[in-house]
Amino acid sequence: MKIAGFDIGGANTDLAVVDFDTEGNIIGIRTDFKYFPMWLKKDELENALLDLLGEDAETIDAAGVCMTAELVDAYKTKKEGVKDIAGKSKEFLGVPVGFIGLRGLLDHDETIDRPDEVAAANWIATAEIASKIEDNCIMIDAGSTTTDIIPIINGSECAKGRSDLERLKTGELVYSGTLRTNIATLVDKVPLKGQWARISSELFATTADVHLILGNIKEEDYTCSTSDGAGKSKIECMRRISRVICGDLDMLSKLEIEEIAEYIYQKQVQKIAEALLDVSKREGIDKVVTTGLGMDIIGKKSAEIAEIESVGMDKLLTKEECVVAPAIGTAIMMEQFLNDRSE
Repeated sequence: MKIAGFDIGGANTDLAVVDFDTEGNIIGIRTDFKYFPMWLKKDELENALLDLLGEDAETIDAAGVCMTAELVDAYKTKKEGVKDIAGKSKEFLGVPVGFIGLRGLLDHDETIDRPDEVAAANWIATAEIASKIEDNCIMIDAGSTTTDIIPIINGSECAKGRSDLERLKTGELVYSGTLRTNIATLVDKVPLKGQWARISSELFATTADVHLILGNIKEEDYTCSTSDGAGKSKIECMRRISRVICGDLDMLSKLEIEEIAEYIYQKQVQKIAEALLDVSKREGIDKVVTTGLGMDIIGKKSAEIAEIESVGMDKLLTKEECVVAPAIGTAIMMEQFLNDRSE
């Protein structure tokens, strides 16, 4: 059986085509992703999904979908977003389609009836994989935009928050990611020549600029658009960071900009470590499983700051597969869903 798993985010849509044998074991995985800003292109979603599938569109037996794109400002409410995305995804290939919900897989009609259960539930699918590595752990999924911090006990996720709003309150969601986070949300001042320089609140630079300058990501990892519409080279990233304190490359040296980037990076992982400690102390869990684009640079680093032992999801998947873990988890849950229905 070949199942496509889609993770439809606000900025990126990820794909995992997973082959299963007759016993339900994974025998092959193909992954891909597409920068697809839903706030601009939601009406082109079906074509984007087909483009990602390519030749696999002719051979898949089913598809599973998880989503976070319902939050984009092209929709007035999250319910509207869920229903629109579900409608565009429904059997667009003539195969069964299921949707990840807080209590498992839902079909299209159930999704329309209970959209709140499907909104931003992609972490449910990722927790499915993390639980196969550690029965009792905290999963940190550091994506391009956000970081999920999900407790797992006895192999089952046990998050206290269920919606994004609730998880922001419980520490299980930190709106800080590897690429798209506005620097102005992380710091209010940065060190410069032995003094402190307060920053501007403009969207001059993002965490992608910080991580590329520091060598944490490569240029090909910088998949989102840039703040100024310019390129993604190190020098262009430095130019954007200099603007954060209303400067430019004539006013600041490369070393000074690198020191500013390092300070911002440390503040980012400290904020995530604080949330991790909140969840760890509350649940009594002292083991972390990291995944996502920021698996090492954010997840592992924040666990180190919190002094909690961590292991990467690349113990089970490749690093490339870890980046699209929710899509893989969605395909796995869809296969189980279909098997359960056939019994």
